[in-house]
Amino acid sequence: MAISVRRAFSYRSILLLHCRHLSHIIHSPNLTESPSLNPSASSALDFLRESRRGFAKGRKSKDSDAGNTVEVVPDIGPAVKENAMSQMDAAVVALSRELSKLRTGRASAGMLDHIIVETGGVKMPLSRLAVVSVLDPKTLSVTPYDPDALKQLENAIVSSPLGLNPKADGERLIAVIPPLTKEHIQAMCKVVAKSCEDVKQSIRRARQKALDTIKKAGSSLPKDVAKRLEKEVDELTKKFVKSAEDMCKAKEKEIAEG
Repeated sequence: MAISVRRAFSYRSILLLHCRHLSHIIHSPNLTESPSLNPSASSALDFLRESRRGFAKGRKSKDSDAGNTVEVVPDIGPAVKENAMSQMDAAVVALSRELSKLRTGRASAGMLDHIIVETGGVKMPLSRLAVVSVLDPKTLSVTPYDPDALKQLENAIVSSPLGLNPKADGERLIAVIPPLTKEHIQAMCKVVAKSCEDVKQSIRRARQKALDTIKKAGSSLPKDVAKRLEKEVDELTKKFVKSAEDMCKAKEKEIAEG
């Protein structure tokens, strides 16, 4: 019995010493410089070493991800400029269409485009029913796709505010552009001026909408980016306003030269 007790205490002492030795090695600054170990102890030490490395990497990755989190702010610049440009361009296109309806002293193929013709109970633009061509600076030719629509075309042109009186010439109409009177020139110039002002107001409204969109972005948009966008929108506004003014000046000159 005494021998068994002594052996038990001996094994316990050896085990405690071995565990203290392992603990010293594990917490050593350099694990690779540890004394030689038996295979089982070496395997355990390798497992502990890898576990410590994995834990350290995981903690470092987590801390790095938390520190590098950056909020991505959407870039509204392209959309703002595209919308503003689309609205401004639509305004200028509408102005061009309106100016083409005004009669000057010169023949223009587009001056009849706005005339609506009723044929077969259906109303359609003249440009879809006939080919309009310029014979000379004072004469237009209107050739219908369907010769039976010649009379309807003639009535529609006569009823328009252009003051034209076309005559049948076989399967086509010939319309001579009469000279403009002084009163007519003045009236047309006033119409052009009003159309120009209307389109500039439309362009400025598009500008204001763009600026409001930038303002609503608030703190989500850096101040320097907001200032740059505002400047670009102002440059677009100036560009389209100048385009409208040039278009109207050219039309007034055309009317005056009658």
